[in-house]
Amino acid sequence: QRWSGPEKLLALDELIDRCEPSQIKYMMQVIEPQFQRDFISLLPKELALYVLSFLEPRDLLRAAQTCRYWRVLAEDNLLWREKCREEGIEEPLNLRKRRLLSPGFMYSPWKFAFMRQHRIDMNWRSGELRPPKVLKGHDDHVITCLQFCGNRIVSGSDDNTLKVWSAVTGECVQTLVGHTGGVWSSQMRDSVVISGSTDRTLKVWNADTGECVHTLYGHTSTVRCMHLHGNRVVSGSRDATLRLWDIETGQCLHVLMGHVAAVRCVQYDGHRVVSGAYDYTVKVWDPESESCTHTLQGHTNRVYSLQFDGTHIVSGSLDTSIRVWDVESGNCLHTLMGHQSLTSGMELRDNILVSGNADSTVKIWDIKTGQCLQTLQG
Repeated sequence: QRWSGPEKLLALDELIDRCEPSQIKYMMQVIEPQFQRDFISLLPKELALYVLSFLEPRDLLRAAQTCRYWRVLAEDNLLWREKCREEGIEEPLNLRKRRLLSPGFMYSPWKFAFMRQHRIDMNWRSGELRPPKVLKGHDDHVITCLQFCGNRIVSGSDDNTLKVWSAVTGECVQTLVGHTGGVWSSQMRDSVVISGSTDRTLKVWNADTGECVHTLYGHTSTVRCMHLHGNRVVSGSRDATLRLWDIETGQCLHVLMGHVAAVRCVQYDGHRVVSGAYDYTVKVWDPESESCTHTLQGHTNRVYSLQFDGTHIVSGSLDTSIRVWDVESGNCLHTLMGHQSLTSGMELRDNILVSGNADSTVKIWDIKTGQCLQTLQG
């Protein structure tokens, strides 16, 4: 007690010199806890969150395992919103009301959004590829159309049948028999399947039972294309006409006449019908008045594929071009050149168009600028 500071230090030095390693280890175990402080818990919550905001998401998850209070902080919704913003995740899919996960712990929609996006990224980069399922059932016949909804796949064939498959097991669960000609077009929503055939009819099926609910008569040639919206389907035929049907009653509501060759593709958004035909034109229709509001001319060969988002019409033709039209004015906004052959299939989302072509390439376009962003070969 009477020694001065320097004397105490000297005594400790001498003492440590005379100790075994095991005794020094014991001293450390006694002394270390005296200097450990949980600074995160001692700080005001706002400051603690500010400190944690500098951690990477992976380190935040590790910090959450330290103690209960650290977990409460590391689950903070605003903290994860900031992490999402850094990763460019704009909105959590699941803006559920924040609820208790367990006593004292709130569910964080932003953390959920971050983790979900991370899982998707990891699946793309290193997810195991399961061996593909091969669905065999139409023998050597051509599969002419394919629809996919939920866990169901429906294939139509020129063997006059459609088959309903489980996407989970790969088994054929129903064979839809009834057409007397090859099936060339189909649409599907939930358990409702609609098919069009060379027998000039459309059929409405229940995919659960395999039962034919309605047979729709009216076309005088092959039903080559169709598009379903709500309870209505528009069909296009080689007889150069389009028909609008109510699939619940089986009634033909309207007939659209004006094309002078086979109708090859059709889109319907509930208000307007857009059709492309072998007469090189695209037509915009008001189905209620059965009038053609625009005839879009510019293609120099047959029109095979269409997309329509309510504002823009995109048409693909055997003339190798893809044209972007304004539905209100009927003006051609862009002609997309680059493919070497027929564009047989397209998908449009927002301003991004993906086109599949018989030249064995897929191209990605921005329809606002008319630019080709990517060409996928292989």
